[in-house]
Amino acid sequence: MTFKLGLTGSIGMGKTTTARMFAEAGCALWDADKAVHRLYSHGGQAVVPLNAIFPEAIRSGAVSREALKEIIRQNADALSQIEAIVHPLVAKDRSNFLRSSKAKITVFDVPLLFETGGDKSMDAVVCVTAPVEVQKERVLARGTMTEIEFEKILAKQIPDAEKRMRSDYVIETISLDSAKTQVQHVIEDITSRLENA
Repeated sequence: MTFKLGLTGSIGMGKTTTARMFAEAGCALWDADKAVHRLYSHGGQAVVPLNAIFPEAIRSGAVSREALKEIIRQNADALSQIEAIVHPLVAKDRSNFLRSSKAKITVFDVPLLFETGGDKSMDAVVCVTAPVEVQKERVLARGTMTEIEFEKILAKQIPDAEKRMRSDYVIETISLDSAKTQVQHVIEDITSRLENA
């Protein structure tokens, strides 16, 4: 039986890097964004059901995220229709991964873990955080979104302070070395909890 560790954090907090550190330390890693990518890619399980309601979102046999964004912008009901198809498929992908995991700790990298209620199915949650100015600097340095788009995304997410408060562990990602040490501490703590259970 594997220990289910939810990994979450707002945009630009260093979650992807931290997830990689857990994987490098021997944890199994399931990534929600990568699961969606698999479902949207050519032959993915979301292609046919999404094609049935939004055929304009399908390009070369795969789901176009850009086209979906445009549909959501123009149609107020589109997001809930898309989520009704995609969320159950993501949940199935996650449970298949969990069943096959042989690792002592399985990390579930889910950006909207609290927002979707996914924290309830975890044994513990770790929140990745960084100071606001560092977060903003990281996101804008990617060059993929404007400051206004960044603020819009933040407005849809549970505030960082609340995520930290609701989590069992908090990892601050100001430096790579410090984050790596904190990851190690989390793994050691969980391992000792498992050994003493």
